[in-house]
Amino acid sequence: MQKFQIVKKPAYAIESVDNALQLILMLQERDSVRVHEAAERLGVAQSTAHRLLATLVYRGFALQDEGRRYTAGPAFSDDSRHGRLQDVVARALPHLDELTATVGETSNLVTRFGTSVRFLASAESRQILRVGDRTGSVLPARLSSGGKAMLATLDPATLRQLFTGRGAQMSGEQLGEEALRALEAELAAVRESGVAINRGLTEPGLVAMGAAVPAPGGGSSHRAWLGVSLSVPDSRAGALDEPETREALLACCSSIAASLDAAGLTEPR
Repeated sequence: MQKFQIVKKPAYAIESVDNALQLILMLQERDSVRVHEAAERLGVAQSTAHRLLATLVYRGFALQDEGRRYTAGPAFSDDSRHGRLQDVVARALPHLDELTATVGETSNLVTRFGTSVRFLASAESRQILRVGDRTGSVLPARLSSGGKAMLATLDPATLRQLFTGRGAQMSGEQLGEEALRALEAELAAVRESGVAINRGLTEPGLVAMGAAVPAPGGGSSHRAWLGVSLSVPDSRAGALDEPETREALLACCSSIAASLDAAGLTEPR
């Protein structure tokens, strides 16, 4: 019979590392975790628990939704969510490659979690001066083009909760009334045109145009969980004003949606 040794906590354990590992175990054990639950489990302040969870989100071990719940992130290689995201990327990449070949600029697939977006994949331009691969990067959704395109598919109440609730306050993404109204006005324009623009908001010298991948069922009542963006150096930003570029971007989004629908790939939960 195999014998198992009881493993004791090492005397030299680093508390912050131990707390982060305990949170990872919680994320694997439960469907979702809230900040106050994490704080109770660790015996720390909620602000400390939030910082730990935010770090796990940044590294891909957790995702946060607009209900301020944290779930296991794509870094769990044996997690069904990760597997489905891998399938999504595999389905989307040929369409990103086609978009990049057509436009000549780097294209990206992004997904939103809470007030942030994560870059799932990039098809890099072959031009000497180009925007590089952004896979794995995390940016504020309200600043990035793909993020704004996805936010534009949310209903007004959900959008306000996202940027005024406790989760937004603790993540530093809480908006005052004036800033929120400005965002709402910008997103209304995005819904009208179908695309969103980021002119140097996330990185100097970079301009991007993004659009949402249509969610199953379509219509404004169906929130998008994926977006596609084109990233260009500001010296070639004029290319994004060309109608052909916008049409190619929207066609790419539609093609990805059709491919995912045919494979039965919906938003991972």
